[in-house]
Amino acid sequence: MRRALFAITALISAVIALAIEPVARKHLSGSNEIDLGVARLRLAYNSGVAFSLGDRLPSAVIISLTALVTVGIAVYAWRSIPQSRWVAVIGFALIVAGAASNVVDRALDEQVTDYFHTGWWPTFNLADTYLTCGFILVVMSLLFESTRRSEPEIERPRFE
Repeated sequence: MRRALFAITALISAVIALAIEPVARKHLSGSNEIDLGVARLRLAYNSGVAFSLGDRLPSAVIISLTALVTVGIAVYAWRSIPQSRWVAVIGFALIVAGAASNVVDRALDEQVTDYFHTGWWPTFNLADTYLTCGFILVVMSLLFESTRRSEPEIERPRFE
């Protein structure tokens, strides 16, 4: 059941992120911007990885490395989720969906399309949001699990 939840969540999330990319490119091209209050929708492109790291590397190198890391995370998640909490399963699915979406976007255009702009943080996209939220969910699950294991066992009263 957990693996099915993982696969369905990752697939649907990736499809949504990839479907938004061409819409963002179409409606935000040129100097078009949409004010959302806290953030703006503003088109930007990233030829590197997080925070434009490696933007001078050939795109084939970046695509290969990010695809390899994505596959590694997906394999780790697939093997881990039978014993994982539901929160971690969703977190792993979001991480894989975000990473895979960025790999596909980069493979199609040799760059990632970003469109959320805060003014105080580098411009990012929905796939990046998946990565961040997924990471937070996995860490929360691990922290919760470690605190449960470190608590002393409480003897329960027996009613006979």
